[in-house]
Amino acid sequence: MKDDDVIQWRFGDEDTLIADINVTADRIIVYDDVLDGRFRDRLKLDNQTGSLTITNITTEHTGEYKLQINIEIKIFILFVFDEVKSVSVKEGDSVSLNSNLTEMKNNDVIQWRFGIKNTLIAEINKRSDRITVYDDVLDGRFRDRLKLDNQTGSLTITNTRAEHDGDYKLMFTGRFSSKSFRVSVYGE
Repeated sequence: MKDDDVIQWRFGDEDTLIADINVTADRIIVYDDVLDGRFRDRLKLDNQTGSLTITNITTEHTGEYKLQINIEIKIFILFVFDEVKSVSVKEGDSVSLNSNLTEMKNNDVIQWRFGIKNTLIAEINKRSDRITVYDDVLDGRFRDRLKLDNQTGSLTITNTRAEHDGDYKLMFTGRFSSKSFRVSVYGE
């Protein structure tokens, strides 16, 4: 940091100030009681670099973080995944991964991702009124097998095979929340 730096960390749609460093005034403040105390005793601010660390993170910390250093602004999107829901399906059957939404809102964007590389396999973008299924990724293992419910965002995988076994992540970018599923495909 430079001698005249002012660094602010903000969170969420309301741009709530959660941390502040003013080098000139030799002041470091962490506002961990804002937003119903969701950051209480969890924020650590590095007085050398201005880096922010959130400890003991939960899904309520998912969202948009803004770092402002003087007039420069950087935005970070943090997704915290809840516990993984396990689902078993017999090979050849269909499996539905439920988003738990009753309906999507106009600015919602949801993405379904698969595997350790988080490969994008399906997406609904209500802002641009677009539904896209990327069934040719991963050597076409999902070709003609993915069905998206444009009302709820739930994903159905039809005619499952062993190669569909793995981790699926649902990311709601309009709502900054997420869900994880572990699908196990078993034979006869």
